[in-house]
Amino acid sequence: MSIKSILVPLDGSAAGKSALEAAYKVASAQSAHIEVFHVQADSKEAVPLLGEGMSGAMIEEMIDLADKDASDRSKAAQVMYEEFRAAHSIPVVEEGPFVEGASISWRQEVGREDEVIAYRGRRTDMIVVGRPSAEVDRPVLMTLHAAIFETTKPVLLAPPTVPENFGKKVAVAWNGSAQAARAVSNALPFLKAADEVLITAVATERSSARLRGTELRAHLQWHGVDAHRREVSLNNNTVGEAILGMCAEENVDLLVTGAYTHSRMIQIILGGVTRHVIEHAAIPVLMSH
Repeated sequence: MSIKSILVPLDGSAAGKSALEAAYKVASAQSAHIEVFHVQADSKEAVPLLGEGMSGAMIEEMIDLADKDASDRSKAAQVMYEEFRAAHSIPVVEEGPFVEGASISWRQEVGREDEVIAYRGRRTDMIVVGRPSAEVDRPVLMTLHAAIFETTKPVLLAPPTVPENFGKKVAVAWNGSAQAARAVSNALPFLKAADEVLITAVATERSSARLRGTELRAHLQWHGVDAHRREVSLNNNTVGEAILGMCAEENVDLLVTGAYTHSRMIQIILGGVTRHVIEHAAIPVLMSH
């Protein structure tokens, strides 16, 4: 797989800035195009309850407020895009074929961001989303879930501070699942370009030798990737804590992992490896479901 088109949902929030930076670093390395996509909220959907007891004037006022909020967000997103493009002197290209180096374009539609991104994301090579804040970025989290579950595409989760260079030392969180296998396939451009690749398996009661990376290491050698195995013990940590702890200990700058290998609802509600990584990763994470 080669990466030639990258989709960045942009709503004007702080998460969008880190997503743009991460996308630009990938696009520069891969000579890829960045499509910055803003979805302006539909005011009719932003007013969920127009029930009894509400006068026409009250309904009209609510719609006006929703329209103003959507317009303000759109202006903020476009300003963020223009400032970012100008700061990096990225050429605007509307159609392929790709040019040498990174290129960029702006696209805007009206609707629900998670629904539009789910559809649009199926026609790109990678989606880049800034890490949502647990407190305030629920719309970003919904967009992230749509990108992960509805597009079949790899999703790069950008931390609040994007490293100057990432992808030099890559860790693959390997548990033998279909999601992890898909993540490895999607990450091959990064694995081939990395200086060092670690195949990381967490030793748990459910783990076995077949899940600990021997076969994966042999497979990657066919692609010219000489990976090293790295088993991690829990030591009273959760699996997510153990993986991120190992990344910090080894100075890993990109984590490749399957996303939501168990029930989506169980992990979202009760927690899980993916949820922990989404909330706490300090490095970029390439995820596939």
